[in-house]
Amino acid sequence: MNTTRLANIRRSLGFGALLLVVLLAVNLYLNPARFHPAAWGTLIGLAAPLIGAALASTPVILSGRGGIDISVGPLMGFVNAIIIQTLFLKGGVESPFVIVPVALLVGAGIGAINGFLTTIVRIQPIVATLGTYLVLTGITLTIVPAPIGPAPQWIKAFAGPLSIIPLAVIFLAWWLIRRLPYYDLLMAIGSDDRAAYTAGVDVTRVRFGAYVITGVFAGMAGLMLTALIGSADPNIGPTYTLISIAAVALGGVSLAGGRGGLIGAAIGAIDIFLLQSVLTAFNVSTYVLQVAYGAILVAAVVLTAVQERANRRERNA
Repeated sequence: MNTTRLANIRRSLGFGALLLVVLLAVNLYLNPARFHPAAWGTLIGLAAPLIGAALASTPVILSGRGGIDISVGPLMGFVNAIIIQTLFLKGGVESPFVIVPVALLVGAGIGAINGFLTTIVRIQPIVATLGTYLVLTGITLTIVPAPIGPAPQWIKAFAGPLSIIPLAVIFLAWWLIRRLPYYDLLMAIGSDDRAAYTAGVDVTRVRFGAYVITGVFAGMAGLMLTALIGSADPNIGPTYTLISIAAVALGGVSLAGGRGGLIGAAIGAIDIFLLQSVLTAFNVSTYVLQVAYGAILVAAVVLTAVQERANRRERNA
């Protein structure tokens, strides 16, 4: 990794990493027992669905052109409903060799639909994925009108320290993608898709692939959500929609595309989880939490814009 790339990583992670240190210190002070290093495995299990949702949201955002997929949360809830109600309770299927591929294939299929709508039909990404959001929410409520369970035992086992395994699988997949020519093409179209098109890049194919990757990662995040709650709940998935985007922005991923990565998105998600813990310690209402999420998103976008302007001035100097 060259010096320029290291400098870019440091710049993109700067605010999110600093906030991580501050929030971790505050949490250790307020609740030393819960945040003792020995309990970090359990805490990762609690934060895993949010981290997974942030990781899933990242590839599409990196592809640029306003590629924000707001259907990630409902897709997690849809996968949760399919696993518990359709496969386990009705179908009697509990083998991980069936459930995991189904979750990933469902995610890939929904991602392909979003990719088709945005790259081939050319609907604005936020409009196309809003439509998917509403459809998935409705179907999930039809499949599971009320919370129902339980989940297979092997899934519930991933609610604690073992939740690091599905997160590691996502990072491993991304590590492999980064070593393919596709990754450079993805970052190129995210930075300037017109220049990439002029250079001969198949922008439609690359951006379509980003939606499929986001869908697959969201399917994995749906497994993490199922592990955490140990049942099916039609109302939880959509709650991850906006906070996952806020986490991505907080982690230094440019919402304009072409800059950032999964490490930053994970740091942003952990920041939000730690912020939730701080506010909960002060008995803050859920309404104030929503205000905090909005403030975080706005602040992260503003900081990213300021940083990008500073970077442009450095390049032009």
